[in-house]
Amino acid sequence: MHSGLDVGSRAGGATAGDWDDEDPLPRRLTATEAEAFRDQRTAPSPWRVLLVQAEAGIVIALLLGLVFGWAAFWSALFGAGTAVVPGALMARGATRMADSRSPLTTAVGLLGWESAKIVCSMAMLVMAARVLHPVVWPALLVTLAGCLTVYWVALAWRAR
Repeated sequence: MHSGLDVGSRAGGATAGDWDDEDPLPRRLTATEAEAFRDQRTAPSPWRVLLVQAEAGIVIALLLGLVFGWAAFWSALFGAGTAVVPGALMARGATRMADSRSPLTTAVGLLGWESAKIVCSMAMLVMAARVLHPVVWPALLVTLAGCLTVYWVALAWRAR
């Protein structure tokens, strides 16, 4: 009769004795290897992401406007603005902090700018009811969601 601990060794897996083995230390990259790695991992500019968000918002607003009319168009355009304007606020704050030497200062600064972005987004959503007459909430929210999806597309760009 075999114990459950013996299964790993019979299946070709790691045994308890292997757990204490240390992984080899990673080797240091040369300056040229490090530069090549940095070149491969460049993130898209936040301003480029905002531009693509605005473009996506305009396209969605035009499509919704053609199908559902002017009220849907203006609501959708306002939804795009609800993503782009706070995003621009965050991008401005984040790019100003890019030269910060302190990780703590950078983290606190990013948290502050992200908080400002959330407050701005909420304020714009509340303002929609006062600015737009009538508000077509489905059009506004669909466009907002479409524009926010651009962030995930930007992550896919970075993965390439």
